[in-house]
Amino acid sequence: MATNLALDDKLIEEAKLIGKHRTKKGVVTEALHEYIQRRKQSEILNIFNTVAFDKDYDYKQQRTAK
Repeated sequence: MATNLALDDKLIEEAKLIGKHRTKKGVVTEALHEYIQRRKQSEILNIFNTVAFDKDYDYKQQRTAK
């Protein structure tokens, strides 16, 4: 999909150097992958404390309950 974007040339050039990309497309593609990964990680962190935890649960007892 062709898209026209007005991007800061200094930022793109710096990202190309840091990421060792040859093209602007490579920079933008990796940036989008990282953005998506970080958003998914933050969603996981948000649900971390929503799981009910039973302090009295004994996993060793469950293993021998067969």
